[in-house]
Amino acid sequence: MTTAARPTFEPARGGRGKGEGDLSQLSKQYSSRDLPSHTKIKYRQTTQDAPEEVRNRDFRRELEERERAAAREKNRDRPTREHTTSSSVSKKPRLDQIPAANLDADDPLTDEEDEDEDFEEESDDDDTAALLAELEKIKKERAEEQARKEQEQKAEEERIRMENILSGNPLLNLTGPSQPQANFKVKRRYCTVNKLEILCICIQYRLYIKYKLYV
Repeated sequence: MTTAARPTFEPARGGRGKGEGDLSQLSKQYSSRDLPSHTKIKYRQTTQDAPEEVRNRDFRRELEERERAAAREKNRDRPTREHTTSSSVSKKPRLDQIPAANLDADDPLTDEEDEDEDFEEESDDDDTAALLAELEKIKKERAEEQARKEQEQKAEEERIRMENILSGNPLLNLTGPSQPQANFKVKRRYCTVNKLEILCICIQYRLYIKYKLYV
């Protein structure tokens, strides 16, 4: 059985001294977190850019030395790059270094090539004209087909409209072969009875009441 709800054996009691019976006074206990901390100012050490070290340093001279070192490192890699570039350029001959004989042998400029180019251009023009003519023919055929379909649709709509007009008028639809013969006789309502039927119903009711007979 749990003892969490039981009172303590030594409950809090006020002292008997002066001021100890007043439980509303502040407690004399305090936490270690309430103690004063960082009571001394921290100064820069020897390797932390202390004022004495910074005062004696020449920042301009250090910057110039770093720039010269970077320039030397950059110039050290430049000859290798120039050698590589020069070798690649030397492999590819320049245009002015090619002899004239080679130019004449490799790239002959004659009238035959000009004629071939003109013939190819003319053939391309002819092909383009043929394609354009075929395209116009296809467009014309499509337009004619569209017009024919629209005309057929209009004729079908007119035929359906006329059939609806003829079948909607009962005077014109009496002699139709497929329509049944119309009957214009007024039908009798289910609640409409004549006097004789009312008299018969009354006689049957009286006989049933008086003699318990059902006629």
